[in-house]
Amino acid sequence: MHNLRVTLIQADLHWQNPEANRHKFSRIFEGLDRPGHIVVLPEMFTTGFTMEAASFAETPDGPTIQWMRQTAKERAVVLVGSLIIREGASFFNRLYWVPPQGPLAWYDKRHLFRMAGEHTVYRAGQHLVTMELRGWKIRPFICYDLRFPVWSRNVNLQYDLALYVANWPWRRINAWRSLLQARAAENQAYVVGVNRVGKDGEGIEYSGDSLAVDAVGNILADLGQKEQALTVELSAEALQRYREKFPAWQDADRFQLLKSGRGEGVRK
Repeated sequence: MHNLRVTLIQADLHWQNPEANRHKFSRIFEGLDRPGHIVVLPEMFTTGFTMEAASFAETPDGPTIQWMRQTAKERAVVLVGSLIIREGASFFNRLYWVPPQGPLAWYDKRHLFRMAGEHTVYRAGQHLVTMELRGWKIRPFICYDLRFPVWSRNVNLQYDLALYVANWPWRRINAWRSLLQARAAENQAYVVGVNRVGKDGEGIEYSGDSLAVDAVGNILADLGQKEQALTVELSAEALQRYREKFPAWQDADRFQLLKSGRGEGVRK
């Protein structure tokens, strides 16, 4: 493993305006002197957190994916963010991992936010995904996934870095901050959470508070409550040394999610 630089972009999104948001992020990129190996955008970065999927969904080869491919290639970065995707009759809140060259990968949001009716509009993902870069194993998640530690569980150190992209409202921001630190400490992995700022078209306010957290649970970077981009360097040596000195991961409960006729359960 080599050290890994991650750029967090905390932005105020144009409500339901993909073209304006793509243009906005292009301008932000122009101001980055030395972006990280990975650049992370918020959840639904082209629209804000909207339930109007039919009006704003794109296909997997649509304009935003083309923009992500071009930007990743021009800037020589891996670009990460989620948007609304249509496949057949289904809509997904889908996070894309777009490298500068080669095939892209994606993760569909597993836990759909019931309180906004997300579960009635979008189809839930069923699979965890792990990407690799510079010797790091990286696992992406989306917003509400953060509240469910079983889904994030790092059994046998399957990942070194967890990425959470979000539209997490300010009125529950203490939970966001606490859970990012908890996920890092309990899984002995770095955690990066990228949230948005501003107010959306539904009048919901967002305070940002995007964080990078080390495997102990210490905050390495805090973007506060203003629109900004920040790059943090994650130390591979520090992670390996901590896991060797404090191998709590070896005592973790072993289990897997199962499907049954009555829903899902846990087998230990």
